[in-house]
Amino acid sequence: MKTTTQVGIIGAGPAGLLLALLLQRKGIASAVLEQRSREDIEATIKAGVLEHPTAELLRQLGVGARMDREGFVHEGIELAFGGRRHRIDLPELTGGKTITVYPQHEVIKDLVAAVLAAGISIEFGVTAVSLHDVTSATPSIRYEKDGAAHELRCDFIGGCDGFHGPSRQAIPQALRQEHLKAYPCGWFGILCEAPPSSDELIYAQSERGFVLLSTRSQTVQRMYFQCDPNDHVDNWSDDRIWAEFQARLANGDGWQVKEGRIFQKGIIAMRSFICETLRHGRLFLAGDSAHIVPPTGAKGLNLAAGDVVLLSRAITTYYRQDSEAGLDAYATQALKRIWRGEHFSWWMTQMLHDFEGEDSITRRFRRAQLDYVVSSRAAAMSLAENYVGLPFEGIESV
Repeated sequence: MKTTTQVGIIGAGPAGLLLALLLQRKGIASAVLEQRSREDIEATIKAGVLEHPTAELLRQLGVGARMDREGFVHEGIELAFGGRRHRIDLPELTGGKTITVYPQHEVIKDLVAAVLAAGISIEFGVTAVSLHDVTSATPSIRYEKDGAAHELRCDFIGGCDGFHGPSRQAIPQALRQEHLKAYPCGWFGILCEAPPSSDELIYAQSERGFVLLSTRSQTVQRMYFQCDPNDHVDNWSDDRIWAEFQARLANGDGWQVKEGRIFQKGIIAMRSFICETLRHGRLFLAGDSAHIVPPTGAKGLNLAAGDVVLLSRAITTYYRQDSEAGLDAYATQALKRIWRGEHFSWWMTQMLHDFEGEDSITRRFRRAQLDYVVSSRAAAMSLAENYVGLPFEGIESV
């Protein structure tokens, strides 16, 4: 079966769904293909820190009501080290900007509902996805659904299918300019039934390793501690997990983490990855297809949003002005924000994690950096500005 549209989008994650909605706002037709089921993508729990520009984008697209109702607006974060906690006041340092803690799977639910309500096609559960003729004027995507072969012909392909998807692989390896850094640690993450231990996120550095305390709701908390990436969750009983959190977060005022029933455990790897080849003919990469960040900087979903704001504007210019100038500039413009977000995530990771085998001077440098951030307004402002998110170019026109 053959169908046609203007933009074929591979991947129903934040990048693909946002791209579909942004294009629909400009009267440009698209169709979304997703290899997983709707139930799977709406249940995959990932980080939930939305930058100020991302939250504003969701509101402008009409998909921010539940976020505003159920999400948590945070006006600060805390850096904990040396037995003390230090607050970074985000609005005071950034002219009133904040972050919103709202789980990514809830964002996905809102976006899927909005895309379907707008009449945009999403095919879930597709298999054998392959890209063809991407350097021609008539690229296509072939796939199978329920045992039947399909072909989607389009003018452009938005490759929003993540690190392991077929889009990036459709660019010949010899043409892909890629950069990868693997970190010698992982994060052991839990979800637990407990009230919030803190009103704001806590990023803690200790001699035993890093900890992040976040929140998902008034009754569910998300917490992480630094671990060996080759460790296994079965090595950690609930009692051992809570003892590790309490030890790493101990301070002089008697404050303790609030404990509860742990109902999910997992270990995630830490890496920085960038594919600078964001365009190959009529194929454009966005989101995790093009870049992966360590979660320390909370940039993954937010970088994806910045990508598709630029990409949708470039495609709109093509149709409205018969100009490829925006398409030609997409990679250069997007990479400015990508590299900034990647560097910030690397910087936060380096500042908050001690790594096995380091010399003592490196660890003292790290403590000096933390001391400087919490004692210098200029340093704190730089952290805050990056954390709440740099403005999207052209967001006022989406």
